[in-house]
Amino acid sequence: MTKQRATFAGGCFWCMVKPFDQWDGVEQVVSGYTGGHLSNPTYEDVKTGDSGHYEAVEIIYDPSILSYQTILDVYWQQIDPTDDGGQFQDRGDSYRTAIFYHNEEQKTAAVASKESLAASGKFTKPIVTKILPASTFYPAEAYHQDFYKKNETAYKEDRAKSGRDEFIEKFWNN
Repeated sequence: MTKQRATFAGGCFWCMVKPFDQWDGVEQVVSGYTGGHLSNPTYEDVKTGDSGHYEAVEIIYDPSILSYQTILDVYWQQIDPTDDGGQFQDRGDSYRTAIFYHNEEQKTAAVASKESLAASGKFTKPIVTKILPASTFYPAEAYHQDFYKKNETAYKEDRAKSGRDEFIEKFWNN
């Protein structure tokens, strides 16, 4: 079977790679930018908030080994889906959450998973994560790729400061 793509924005892309990178069936997780109006954006362009892009990850996976539904489940458990101003310590439009679907099957699954999460009662605030059609995905600069592997200490320090792990523990690991 051919490989498929799944694209998600969940705040800082450094923190979004490792959770997906460790699953059988995932061939690659690329940090990058999507959803904006500027061609070939740089990190500096996206950081300004003027490009319209989200920091995102594109996951290349084998659907015969790993289902899109499992990837969605992993995604929801990495974010605060009620925060429309960014994620944790990272604030601004480029750090908002979104699911970018590549086909109608992904769209249907994403909408159903969002509705299920909203109905679960896990959160008292509304689920604000957007579900959007995938657009051009621009890989980020090389130093952003596999940051958790190449810069382990900096990654751990940044993640510890972010509040992400405390949120995950409170809402997902209880």
